[in-house]
Amino acid sequence: MINENLKNESLKQITRRYFFQECWSSVGAIALTSLLNETLFADFVDPMAPKKSHFPGKAKRVLFLGMSGGPSQLDLFDYKPKLKELHGKPIPKSIVGDQRYAFIKPDAPLRATERKFHKHGQCGMEISELLPNIGSVADDICLIRSMTTDLFNHAPAELFLYTGSGRPGRPCMGSWVTYGLGSEAKGLPGFVVLHSTSRGWNPGIQAGASCWSSGFIPTSYQGVVLRNSGDPVLNLSNPQGVDLKMQHDSIQAINALNQHRLGLTGDPEIATRVAAFETAYRMQIDAPEITDISKEPKHILEMYGCTPGQMSFANNALLARRLLENGVRFISLYHKGWDHHGTDPNQGLITSNLEQACLDVDQACGALIKDLKQKGLLQDTLVIWGGEFGRTPMGQAPSPNNPNEFLGRDHHPNAYTIWMAGGGVKGGQVLGETDELGFHIIKDRVHVHDLQATILHLLGLDHTRLTFRFQGRDFRLTDIGGELVQKILV
Repeated sequence: MINENLKNESLKQITRRYFFQECWSSVGAIALTSLLNETLFADFVDPMAPKKSHFPGKAKRVLFLGMSGGPSQLDLFDYKPKLKELHGKPIPKSIVGDQRYAFIKPDAPLRATERKFHKHGQCGMEISELLPNIGSVADDICLIRSMTTDLFNHAPAELFLYTGSGRPGRPCMGSWVTYGLGSEAKGLPGFVVLHSTSRGWNPGIQAGASCWSSGFIPTSYQGVVLRNSGDPVLNLSNPQGVDLKMQHDSIQAINALNQHRLGLTGDPEIATRVAAFETAYRMQIDAPEITDISKEPKHILEMYGCTPGQMSFANNALLARRLLENGVRFISLYHKGWDHHGTDPNQGLITSNLEQACLDVDQACGALIKDLKQKGLLQDTLVIWGGEFGRTPMGQAPSPNNPNEFLGRDHHPNAYTIWMAGGGVKGGQVLGETDELGFHIIKDRVHVHDLQATILHLLGLDHTRLTFRFQGRDFRLTDIGGELVQKILV
């Protein structure tokens, strides 16, 4: 029955279209009345209303910490002593094969890490000295060292990770989740996007808004971007000189135009617009309080490393926790600054800017896991940390004239590392293994579609049943792939 409801989503849209076309009374008046008296609008079909999952899930909400640029797993999570032994020597051709790279040649010299690794927690998980706070929650996280993706350039790989396709136009993961489950948030969007960036990097991930687009499913399910400095949401208060009556008249006029357009086209997106007005009205009441992280106790601000009002990953991490505990279903928190090629003396260097990127996120990541846990939220909140791919075992020199000065690494889609925590994931374990150079996966391979299928499963959604018919085909997040990663489940 649940599957039938999801498959018949287009039929529901047609039913709403019929209602709007056949109803001669003012849609604008109905919408405005709902703002002033919610009980009179109780029968309105809210596309973000909570929905039943396919089966009971362990997680109720998701926080995806997207590390844009491709963090170097070999310097952070996957220590390889063999690289020290072979540092500076060309990688054997038998290992590289016909692998293509964005910048380096396949016979580029191998590069060992300068970083020390330490064992953390009762599980003894090895993590770099650059991430001591993430190391402090090792017993709560699952480290997956065997991730792999199909694409090796940033924008297509980001699209593939977040939408299941390397081309723009598909619904993103947050849109699929809210389409399948709705949201419990009142006065807030069900799917929120937050941004931060390391010093020296321009803001915004390379694949852009396509990573939080709803694609061809209704736009009610697209991500809502909150600002990365100052007030997260602007214009929540009426400007000076605009009273309730003026707001009333404005909304009525806008909805009258929507009604006219609806009569001409029968477009179900008109219902989305009406719902957007209702959400905006609720946000005027609730959002200022919820998004104000300065109301947190001093020790919590210090634990995360927050400075309210500034752009930072720490501020966004704390804001994300506040949004999650107020019912937001899915949050994408992107942090840009992990593209460490070593081709620029000011940024991207493994030896300097990697350290800065880690400083930007490490304290807040550790604090976030501890904070969710102490509030009883971690058990049903799924947290994912990772980027679109990893970095090569071979070094990348800043210029051809300095072939022995290995200061960066190129893109590596074959094998990389992410971590997950909470929401039904078994903490304190390492899944997967790469070869002695970190080039190929030799155990427990996890494809991007497998990760997506597992995230949906933890939410109680079967990735093969969560579909949307478009242009004569039933589309899904995992396309035609995806296998559940059973070993990481509680």
